[in-house]
Amino acid sequence: MAQTRFAPDRGLTSRMVTTMFFIGLLYVVIVGVLVVLLKGAWVVILLFAGALFVAQFWFSDRIAAFSMGAREVTPEQAPELHAAVDRLCALADMPKPRVAIAESDVPNAFATGRNQKNSMVCATTGLLRRLEPEELEGVLAHELSHVAHRDVAVMTIASFLGVLAGLITRSALWSGVGRSNRDNNAAAAVLIVTAVSAVVYAISFLLTRLLSRYRELSADRAAALLTGRPSALASALTKVTGQMARIPTRDLRKAEPFNAFFFAPAFNKESVNKLLSSHPTLEQRLDQLGRISAQLGRP
Repeated sequence: MAQTRFAPDRGLTSRMVTTMFFIGLLYVVIVGVLVVLLKGAWVVILLFAGALFVAQFWFSDRIAAFSMGAREVTPEQAPELHAAVDRLCALADMPKPRVAIAESDVPNAFATGRNQKNSMVCATTGLLRRLEPEELEGVLAHELSHVAHRDVAVMTIASFLGVLAGLITRSALWSGVGRSNRDNNAAAAVLIVTAVSAVVYAISFLLTRLLSRYRELSADRAAALLTGRPSALASALTKVTGQMARIPTRDLRKAEPFNAFFFAPAFNKESVNKLLSSHPTLEQRLDQLGRISAQLGRP
């Protein structure tokens, strides 16, 4: 990872390594399912799996940005947003990412990109309308820390693989059931491999959620330390979370599939099991920022 002035986080690094290990194991199991289902075509399967992995690594960030409606803007089109990103990149000593805006009243921001050189930071029009300059810088610093720590790339790949694994696992299960009358041994093998795949998928899903919650706390901490204004980030968090309740439900539902990438989740009801949440609670995030304020001697 290229060195920046964002505070390093060994805990985040170890969690990313663990998550990617299980995601890789899941990928191997899924390929095994396909080999069992399509005997005699293992070469084609391996080539397809390899091509798919390369494609997802190179293009999944662009797909995610497209899905969330991100439109790249120039300094002339969004001078204040570019100026904020310029200041933060100079402060963090990191390359400037592409800057984008998403036309959405949902107040949020996200980052994509497999590394610092081809990353992109995006803010919604709803966020830009609601935040003061210092609050906006806190949110952007949060997103830039995701890029600097490369956890945004891990989450992009992990999320893509999770969707793919779920689809293939269900397909494998139905294929195995359909063949059971013709080849009991093959059907049993398919069911066993599918069961293993489902277990690995469940573990990977939980690990990805755990990583997602930790990386949000890590990004809050890194952004607060870089800017030296944890109270501005806390204010932005409070404002965004409060404003989310005023957004039409249909708009929140459209944003919900991308919760893992957002600064704050579109839906994060207390009734939802915290184990399945993509973000820590607002209380956890504010409590951490309060401790950082005390350490920095800031009000």
